[in-house]
Order: sequence, then C-alpha cells, then structure tokens
Amino acid sequence: MKSTLLEVRTGHTEVVQDITPQCANFVRSAGGDGLLHVFVPHATAGIAIMELGARSDDDLLAALRDLLPADDRWRHAHGSRGHGRSHVMPALIAPYATVPVLGGELALGTWQSIALVDLNVDNPDRQVRLSFLTDAG
Repeated sequence: MKSTLLEVRTGHTEVVQDITPQCANFVRSAGGDGLLHVFVPHATAGIAIMELGARSDDDLLAALRDLLPADDRWRHAHGSRGHGRSHVMPALIAPYATVPVLGGELALGTWQSIALVDLNVDNPDRQVRLSFLTDAG
C-alpha cells in the first residue's frame, strides 16, 4: 500500500472543495490498477463523489443547511453557533470514499469528482489521507 497525506486549507466558510486533481496525481505516480481510498481524519468533515462546477456543490451546501441548520438546537454546543451540526454531518456524508484505479487513472464517471465537504468554520486546515491499494505485492 502507498499512502500520502494532503494538507487542505478550507478556510472559515462552509465548503465543498475539489480534491480530484491531487487524487489523480497520487494514483498516476503510483501507477497500475487498484483502489484509491480517500479518508479525512476529522470528526466534522466528509468525502463526497459528485458533480462539481455546475453549482451542484452549492446545492449540496444548501441541502445540508436545510437538514442541519446552524442554530442553537445542538447539544454539542462548543465553538461557533451551530457547531454541533458539523459533528452530525459525517453520519450523512461519510469521512471516506473508495475509487477504482485502472492503469494509474481514476475510474470516475464523466461528471464525477472527489470533494472534501467541510461545514466547520472553526477549523480552516484539514488533512486527507490517500491510500492506494494494489494486488501487486
């Protein structure tokens, strides 16, 4: 298994951030066939495979705002207003995804991208663990 850690700056706003280019570069350098496992080791972020760039990312954030409002209903109440929702979000958008890799290329669909989803406005810096698993060994 080959593995690397990405440092991703998400800033102080809710974000759906495209990490597809970094994932593609990693598997290209590893080469071959296998599986790319993408994992975010944070209790308040997730990984989504979805269309980006056509305002779908805005739609996802709007849907999450509807499902998980940033108000005072949350029992987990430290941090900024509504911070507890950030801890619930990974139950809806898992902190991991696995993507097939063929010939050193991500086997994503035409409009699919890999995105880091982060509602936590209190933590602007994230890490993403990329692990490439092959049967060569």
